[in-house]
Amino acid sequence: MLNDIEKYRYSRHLLLDEVGAHGQEKLKAAKVLVVGAGGLGCPVLQYLTAAGVGTIGIIDFDKVDETNLQRQILFTMNDVGINKAIAAKVRLEQLNPYTDINSIDQKLTTENALELFSQYDIVVDGTDNFSTRYLVNDACVLANKPLVYGAIYKFEGQVSVFNYNNGPSYRCLFPEAPEAGSVPNCSEIGVIGVLPGIIGTQQANEVIKIILEIGKPLSGKLLTYDALNATQLIVNLTRNEKQVKIAQQIDLKTYDYDYFCGIKKDDTMNEISVQELKNLLEKEDLQIIDVRESHEMPKVEALKALNIPLQTIPQNMGKIAKDKKVIIHCQHGVRSMHAIDFLQQNGFDNLYNLTGGIVMWEN
Repeated sequence: MLNDIEKYRYSRHLLLDEVGAHGQEKLKAAKVLVVGAGGLGCPVLQYLTAAGVGTIGIIDFDKVDETNLQRQILFTMNDVGINKAIAAKVRLEQLNPYTDINSIDQKLTTENALELFSQYDIVVDGTDNFSTRYLVNDACVLANKPLVYGAIYKFEGQVSVFNYNNGPSYRCLFPEAPEAGSVPNCSEIGVIGVLPGIIGTQQANEVIKIILEIGKPLSGKLLTYDALNATQLIVNLTRNEKQVKIAQQIDLKTYDYDYFCGIKKDDTMNEISVQELKNLLEKEDLQIIDVRESHEMPKVEALKALNIPLQTIPQNMGKIAKDKKVIIHCQHGVRSMHAIDFLQQNGFDNLYNLTGGIVMWEN
């Protein structure tokens, strides 16, 4: 039941015949998990919290960076360096003290996804890479949870609802993962700052429609939006039983999503953890290559890394040693994989990828 303060707070909802007190109580009873507190996650979290969703979970292992502030407007300069899930919880509790916010400052993995998803009614995908999107989809199928999907690319965005009332899943839209590296994320290709707000708000709207059981959720439909021309298109999707069955039969704890998405190629790529690297720094003469753009943070002075941005690797191969171990890193470990794959095709056999990227240095 709503108390008098909540009735006043949500009075504009209560005036709507489609919501009313009964609908607001549904929102209060709902539990929604948002995967990723980045560009999409921020507006989703803000609007669901303001709308009075009773329990909201946030899972994100990343920390706020100053480059995030161009679009992730939930955060301020005071949050730089703080875990996004934790920083988001602080801001959201200031917005609405009647919503319970659960912050999970971990990475979503095949080990924790199913147990976590089982605790919520609806899952919202605010991620920016295909490996995690397939993981989120498959965990939702296995846990029988609706998935509200969003994606952004430069000036274009997509929204859909998967695994809802026997509708399509994400695998029905993408039976095969795009070729690794063919669709860069925001940190590699850029994005107009307002786009995540537009798409994230649409995602929040879909969540509210599902909770209230009103309108027509975007199940079986993919909404695409072009910010440059202010146009949108809705494409019909069909459920592919073969693809749904694939997700239903997956053993999450043994499935390798990086391999499925072509990021990891068999066992041809050597990996090294942050702790292993710290130990090696004291014992061996290493070369450390940072394939991020020069402005990207954090910097780890102890590594004395040589900065060679990914796109400049071909013309700078002469700077990369062949007579010692070479550790290649980026922010999260994806661009460095692409760099190693290219270099291995050009005769290098002494390369190691820093697992999880440089953001793991202090985690």
